[in-house]
Amino acid sequence: MRPPACPQAGQWVDWSPPAKPAMAKPAPDKPGVKLIASNRQVPYKYHVLERYEAGMVLTGTEVKALREGRVTLRDSFAQVKAGELWLLNCNISTYSHTGYVTHESLRSRKLLLHKDEIEKLAGKAEPKGLALVPLRLYFKNGRAKCELALVKGKKVYDRREETRARVVKREMEQEMKRFR
Repeated sequence: MRPPACPQAGQWVDWSPPAKPAMAKPAPDKPGVKLIASNRQVPYKYHVLERYEAGMVLTGTEVKALREGRVTLRDSFAQVKAGELWLLNCNISTYSHTGYVTHESLRSRKLLLHKDEIEKLAGKAEPKGLALVPLRLYFKNGRAKCELALVKGKKVYDRREETRARVVKREMEQEMKRFR
């Protein structure tokens, strides 16, 4: 409400500037998703062909350790064994406030996908020399999820070419910026 242009005698007028609206917090990328860990080496070492989202079977202390961010995906991979999908070499360290119950940090963890998706992955990964690698772990609506990628390894010359292209692109952008 604006104060009157000419206040009457004995009338109180608020001359302070109007209050600013509260700044809205930036929205996360996806609502209900909290990133735990990501495997940043995957795009450098592999060509990502397909992505899948899988649930994880975890114990209570593993979930608490994930909430603390105590996980390493560096050398982990997934494998189909007897019609089930397993995550191997994923290091979930022990929970900091654990009592007498704890978990083994490098144990194999079962991944949850539909049966037809598992069969499809097994058919693609085995004969062609492709691999299943976890890209990231995250909580989605309170449940631990693993984003898997069907990948093919890059050769050394592929990596060099990619680095060269990135340098050329950066130099072109700098030159364009300088001439503007």
